[in-house]
Amino acid sequence: MEAGQQLYVPHISGNAGDKIELADVLLVDNEGKLSVGKDVSVKVNAEILSEVQGDKVIAFKMKRRKGFRKKIGHRKLYTKIRIESIA
Repeated sequence: MEAGQQLYVPHISGNAGDKIELADVLLVDNEGKLSVGKDVSVKVNAEILSEVQGDKVIAFKMKRRKGFRKKIGHRKLYTKIRIESIA
């Protein structure tokens, strides 16, 4: 991630324009030096831009010769965010 980058992440509650802080960072690359685990003390500030739906996923069940057909679909929610700063 870099400052100014826009990402789609799984749904985060909030409205467009809200500022959020992502504190659960587990991997950091600092000029070729990797830091992994809970000892990483990095906070990412971001802004929520919008909420979008992903592609439709269809689950179709059928039992042959029984007349049983069931079609279920869903669309997962994603949140579009812009990274403002990494500290």
